Amino acid sequence: MKKVAVLTSGGDAPGMNAAISSIVKHGAAYGMEIYGVSHGYEGLINHEISRLRPEDTEDIIHCGGTFLRSARSEYFRTVEGQKQAIAVLKEHEMEGLIVIGGNGSLEGAMKLSSHGMPTIIIPATIDNDVNGTEYAIGFDTAVNTVVQSIDKVKETAASIERTVIIEVMGRDAGAIALWAGIGTGADSIITPEADVDINQVISRIEQNQKRGRLHNIIVLAEGAYSGEELKQKLQEKINLEIRVLVLGYLQRGGAPSAYDRMIAHEMGKRALDLCKRSHTGVMVAVKNGKVTEHTFVQAADEKLEKSILAR
Repeated sequence: MKKVAVLTSGGDAPGMNAAISSIVKHGAAYGMEIYGVSHGYEGLINHEISRLRPEDTEDIIHCGGTFLRSARSEYFRTVEGQKQAIAVLKEHEMEGLIVIGGNGSLEGAMKLSSHGMPTIIIPATIDNDVNGTEYAIGFDTAVNTVVQSIDKVKETAASIERTVIIEVMGRDAGAIALWAGIGTGADSIITPEADVDINQVISRIEQNQKRGRLHNIIVLAEGAYSGEELKQKLQEKINLEIRVLVLGYLQRGGAPSAYDRMIAHEMGKRALDLCKRSHTGVMVAVKNGKVTEHTFVQAADEKLEKSILAR
């Protein structure tokens, strides 16, 4: 392949820019032309394609978000939209496509590959819930952002003796809540993967009260409850002053950690190496701590342990 396009899709994740920079840098070294697609699959359908040179991306590694921007596309979900996307790529003489994103992006890449467009995916989502890989770009940064926020809230909660519910991202996966909760010594951690026992949460609060500790930190993944829903459920059973803090987009922003920059760089290079060898239908992955790759079918079927402890 001599002409390869790259796009970012779905929610942004810190480290996406490092992956883009790596692809462009190594593309130049390989004598390949790299083109950026703005606004994900929607931008692809709308011909938002432009040439990227190393000087265009050399100063974006430390930036959060995505240099190429991202958007969701309902039209791309249709067969007509997918065929139009491929027609646009062919019109621009693209020989391959690298997609950086999470599960929705993986599904889109699989569709394009099934229609005959050579496609590679790099997993990037702060939820770290992509099958076939132990790690997705952005998770380390997001967890550290949440940990820093909880550390600050704990000081206030202790000073004014409040129970604070901290709602973090994680619609289908509670990895952020679990890692950040354990990392900050939270009193309770609630995730979508585990059955929620409100009585157990209350029991821990009461145990703290008996010890004279009148503040509590509950870390909640949004897929289990909203913070306000959990607050209501608790107050139905215990007389307690509770505050809710929703971290929201804060978790997705900010400069990527050193780890996310490094793993994104390696994943970007591996993706381009796969394009260079004319591979298709492959996801770059991390397994046993090392960057490797799987076919889309293998990735979809393999649900790897994410090194998360149950609590």
